[in-house]
Amino acid sequence: MTDVSPVLDRADQNLPSSLDNLFELLRIKSISTDPAFKAECRKAAEWLVAYLSTLGFTASVRDTPGHPMVVAHHDSASAGAPHILFYGHYDVQPVDPIELWESDPFAPAIKDMGNGRKILTGRGTSDDKGQLMTFVEAVRAYKEIEGALPVRITILFEGEEESGSLSLKPFLEANAAELKADFALVCDTGMWDGDTPAISAGLRGLVGEEVTINAADRDLHSGMFGGAAANPIHILTDILDGLHDETGRITLDGFYDGVQETPSNIKASWESLGLTTEKFLGEVGLSIPSGEKGRSVMELIWARPTAEVNGISGGYTGAGFKTVIAAKASAKVSFRLVGQQNPAAIRESFRAYVRSKVPADCSVEFHAHSASPAIQLSYDSPVVTKAKNALSNEWPKPAIVIGMGGSIPIVGDFQKMLGMESLLVGFGLADDRIHSPNEKYELRSYHKGIRSWIRILDALIA
Repeated sequence: MTDVSPVLDRADQNLPSSLDNLFELLRIKSISTDPAFKAECRKAAEWLVAYLSTLGFTASVRDTPGHPMVVAHHDSASAGAPHILFYGHYDVQPVDPIELWESDPFAPAIKDMGNGRKILTGRGTSDDKGQLMTFVEAVRAYKEIEGALPVRITILFEGEEESGSLSLKPFLEANAAELKADFALVCDTGMWDGDTPAISAGLRGLVGEEVTINAADRDLHSGMFGGAAANPIHILTDILDGLHDETGRITLDGFYDGVQETPSNIKASWESLGLTTEKFLGEVGLSIPSGEKGRSVMELIWARPTAEVNGISGGYTGAGFKTVIAAKASAKVSFRLVGQQNPAAIRESFRAYVRSKVPADCSVEFHAHSASPAIQLSYDSPVVTKAKNALSNEWPKPAIVIGMGGSIPIVGDFQKMLGMESLLVGFGLADDRIHSPNEKYELRSYHKGIRSWIRILDALIA
């Protein structure tokens, strides 16, 4: 590690011009899902390439069947320094409904909120142009002071994250040798709160399954057949009810294979955050906890697997009333996975369980949906520890290592296709209104985000 004070000072001095650079990028209407903005997406990619080139990167626009990728490389002055891949996306969500915006979404501005708080307004400020530019501006400050970078850096910015990333997997596969690094840095995440930075060490995986129970060859009159004919809705709801026992645990054979307990020190740090079940559920009008008994709300949403029924249909559901026994009933079921759970094994265990519950004169059909494993970094891996210490030196409160209830597909792609783990660090806040009108990014997040990446880059060579 070096004394990064001069680099941090330069980042502070650069802030006005760093904001000018960000605002240039924000003015580009890079809405990836709308073909009318195809040229704007290319314009954003070209802008990034031009700017990265001024910082000493070998940068290029890479065409895909969709919107282009930006790939850039910069060597380190230190032999044997780590090689990192930094990922972000330059595309943004549509702005509809435009009438709900308080100002032009592509005319970014600084808004004074009083009490010393200022925000950056406009589409893409938080998701993800503001986030990716924190890293780019950190690199700029480092180069201006040190003349070199402490680590070898490859940058990958895509232009389809908000529209399904259809070109990403083929691009990763075709360019795996060029893009592979020691690990990836992903900035498309957020902080716990405005004073507490966070590193996301775990992402739950997902298995989606649709099941249909078939009984009679047609809908039946419940007066004529009720009590004698199999009712597929009864069968299906009994199956779904049996997925959990009285303690909230999931009953499928082998379901918990690969599930590890969260380290006690990590659970203690989560509990210290003060998010009670009552607070968490109260925000959505609930109060009684579900799920596994004896688990905190953070553990349940970050580190434990789930089985949820996402939709159910069968029989007559229109207006009024119709006394029928349905011929079939269907449900959509999803499983959130953690640790080393095997998606294929979970799917087969579920199907075997369902088949065992279906009467001999009925049949069952399955339709597979998504399947992806969980991503789990070691909570005390050297990279996580270094980043945690670096963030803690910048922000008022120590950094915490958290999990995420959902998934970020690119992280799984990096793991499966490039053999890389990812460090997820971002500076967005829950109220940034991403994907909504009046998106914003705290000026403090942008400024201290730049400083945070400077500290992390320095810490990675320690």
